[in-house]
Amino acid sequence: MNVVANRFRPTAPDGRAEMEALQREIAATAVFDDVIDFTPESIRAGETLVAGIDQAFVGDRAVSAVVLVCGGETVDRAHAVTPLSMPYVPGLLAFREGEPIVAALEALDAEPDLLVFDGSGRIHYREAGLATHVGVCFDVPAIGVTKNLLCGRPRGPTDSLAEGDWVAIEADDSMATPDGTVVGYAYQSRQYPNSNRINPVYVSPGHRLSAATALECVVACGGEYKLPRPTRLADRYADELKREYAE
Repeated sequence: MNVVANRFRPTAPDGRAEMEALQREIAATAVFDDVIDFTPESIRAGETLVAGIDQAFVGDRAVSAVVLVCGGETVDRAHAVTPLSMPYVPGLLAFREGEPIVAALEALDAEPDLLVFDGSGRIHYREAGLATHVGVCFDVPAIGVTKNLLCGRPRGPTDSLAEGDWVAIEADDSMATPDGTVVGYAYQSRQYPNSNRINPVYVSPGHRLSAATALECVVACGGEYKLPRPTRLADRYADELKREYAE
């Protein structure tokens, strides 16, 4: 893969104000409507290449893992390891973890149709989470899937969702997005037997997708666990790499 917007490469600028200014520019460039040449049905049919992306950490280094999936089967893998340039700061994750992710995606031989991140997309204070930032860099459709809600508010209760249910997440006053805009969904992807715990994932568009289509694509990716299959596989690959680099 090749970066098409080099000015947005997620290296840490001089300070927080500069990083936030760049995020606002990225959000203005991002497209939160469907500009895609695939469908959720084509994902299910094994006609779409979906890249799952996840991270692991070894000391002061980030290990970024990318697994390319088609029809549920792994067709390619790539990774990169780079030093961490800054500590974790809520809302600025891309500047900490984006550099190795971009390097890993650049190492892929094939061109993914869709990127699925363990990180936020539009559910972000400035509409520029990790999935948005990297999606805009490559100008590739991207989705963020997180285990925790960074900002925004559910339009209904999330503590009684059945498996397969979802609730819209709308912008609140902590976000640059107009209040009440649907920016993503809480999605109860799995309900495990003998468990009463309701713990949805939070899905939001990163680039070139609407919130509704982003959710449909995550549902289409499937998986036996809470995370969609591509990011679950990337998580496992990242753990393998972490053990390898820790030796």
